[in-house]
Amino acid sequence: MENIGALLHGFTVAFTPFHIGLMIVGVLLGILVGVLPGLGAPNGVSLLLPLTFSMDPVAAIILLTSMYWGALFGGSTTSILFNIPGEPSSVATTFDGYPLAQKGRATEALAFAFLSAGFGALVGVIVITLLSGWVQRFALKFSSPEFFAVYFLAFSSFVGLGGAPMLKTIVSIGIGFALAAVGMDSVSGSLRLTFEFDQLIAGVSFLVAVIGLFGIGELILTIEEGLHLKGITAKVSPRDVLRAMAEMPRHWATLVRSALVGVWMGITPGGPTAASFMSYGLGKRFSSFRNNYGKGEPDGIIAPETADHSAGTAAMLPMLALGIPGSATAAVMLGGLMIWGLNPGPMLFVERPDFVWGLIASMYMGNVLAVVLVLSTVPLFASILRIPFAIIGPAIVVICFIGAYTVGSRIFDLWLALGFGLLGYMFKKLNYPIAPLILAMVIGDKAEDAFRQSLIMSKGSMAIFWSNPLVTSLMLLALVLLAWPLVARLINRRSAH
Repeated sequence: MENIGALLHGFTVAFTPFHIGLMIVGVLLGILVGVLPGLGAPNGVSLLLPLTFSMDPVAAIILLTSMYWGALFGGSTTSILFNIPGEPSSVATTFDGYPLAQKGRATEALAFAFLSAGFGALVGVIVITLLSGWVQRFALKFSSPEFFAVYFLAFSSFVGLGGAPMLKTIVSIGIGFALAAVGMDSVSGSLRLTFEFDQLIAGVSFLVAVIGLFGIGELILTIEEGLHLKGITAKVSPRDVLRAMAEMPRHWATLVRSALVGVWMGITPGGPTAASFMSYGLGKRFSSFRNNYGKGEPDGIIAPETADHSAGTAAMLPMLALGIPGSATAAVMLGGLMIWGLNPGPMLFVERPDFVWGLIASMYMGNVLAVVLVLSTVPLFASILRIPFAIIGPAIVVICFIGAYTVGSRIFDLWLALGFGLLGYMFKKLNYPIAPLILAMVIGDKAEDAFRQSLIMSKGSMAIFWSNPLVTSLMLLALVLLAWPLVARLINRRSAH
């Protein structure tokens, strides 16, 4: 009941004409970002973030999360109509979405995607609502050792559960730590890794980094691979939408299973992309329609879309409650909270309940608006892909550089963005994960501060990280996750023999 009362208060915060207007604008911008090749939710949010610096934090986070929902929907639109995933998490949707659209059932394919996405997002928000009160009570038990244990758990989770090879994830985290250390040390005041460049004294902006890594890096990759559009004209027919709605109950098992997979992968650092592929694979194994997978089976659209959106929504809980982003976009938003003067972590629920519950209430409203808007604007945004990439590509570059310059009004940041673009391109070509790098950049200095404060408290003794049941359990779980890839490899070798 306590959570219900807090949620109702959140609706009074979020349910204003201004906030509803921001939701509509955010969803429309997100759909555009999801539709345009070379852009994605992390880059779209990072480009919009500088414009929110002067806004109220509640309004700012509502705008950014609405853009996030819209980008996920936009990626589904291009996957189904053009066989081009606008988002990495929409790749699995192309497997059955495009074949179904080729059969003349484009509207039904889109309706299946949007309705299942709305269901997945709703499950994710309900989970956040139910667990938030427990997190608030849990918050009061945290001090520096517990905070360091949580940060250590976040990095270990990426190593153990992130899906990328262990060594590549560690390298990515290490680069992020190095970038977070650039500038003036907050404890000693000494300069670190500036290499006598005055522009680096203030450190490396994570916004410039994500604009380069996600925007420019993705664009370079798109240019290299080439872009061939063979689209399908889609007219949203109410009759087809109703037919898809009537068929949805047949797929209840896929909906429930995929939503649970998405919530789990969102709370852990698996992310929406891993959730969509995992859910598609499970659907193909357990669905009664498994033989039709890859040929335009609605179940093959519902599974990845439900998991994608439930993971994207559930990723907000660890970001708000523990300062651990469950996805790359959540990592960008985590940096935004810190820029707005908020401290992500357990105490956020205690210190700023209006912000937290206003955000949660806006998730309910924003997802309903997103489903309605995306169904009514499909033809408009699909027509954007008819524009030659020779026009869209340079426009994206201009947007990226404007966003990078807006951060600090420095020419040096433009060169940094270009450098990070090349780094992002190399990461993608070599299959290195980018999200751990962003995570280390955002919370690397906080982890270092918590570690130092803990050692000051214990007069240099590492035993403080095993001094009570809470910190001990967090450290043990982190060590288990850190060693999990090696343990799994040993198990596989034994089973092979």
